Amino acid sequence: MKEILDKLSSYNIFNYLLPGVLFASIGTEISSYTLLVDNLAVGAFLYYFYGLVISRLGSLVVEPILKKLRIVHFADYSSFVTASHSDQKIDVLSEQNNSYRSLASLFLCLLMLSAIEYLDRFFGIGHTELLIIAVALLLVLFVSAYKKQTKYITNRVDAVLGKTMKGAANEADDS
Repeated sequence: MKEILDKLSSYNIFNYLLPGVLFASIGTEISSYTLLVDNLAVGAFLYYFYGLVISRLGSLVVEPILKKLRIVHFADYSSFVTASHSDQKIDVLSEQNNSYRSLASLFLCLLMLSAIEYLDRFFGIGHTELLIIAVALLLVLFVSAYKKQTKYITNRVDAVLGKTMKGAANEADDS
């Protein structure tokens, strides 16, 4: 277990594990659901998964809403890639930025948990039905996350190759 924890990056800890643990702890306190587990190994994976879901909701729901409301504005991606090569602090700031987004998403998830509990009591939705709905929503969430991550990787490759191609073209012009 210690070896696994040693391999977690600060990004994984602050964007997945911390929000997951906070969700389980606070969610257990504010609802009738038991989100904490006694087994440390199972808990670590479960809280990491909670945090992963929270982080993806932040990326796929919170971020677009904040962009649409013009609360946040992003630099052009190729400019980000170029600047991050020149200034290593940009990666650290980006990681912190993602942590704030994950925490905003955490509080949205806690509100959603409260709303789900209220709807469960009001409409009497059964445990099995809630699980089926949750699995369907998680499927949509992770397919969307996969699509976004694939686009992110493609854009990064294009930004690096564009820079490399421009550098090669400039070298050819200089000769």
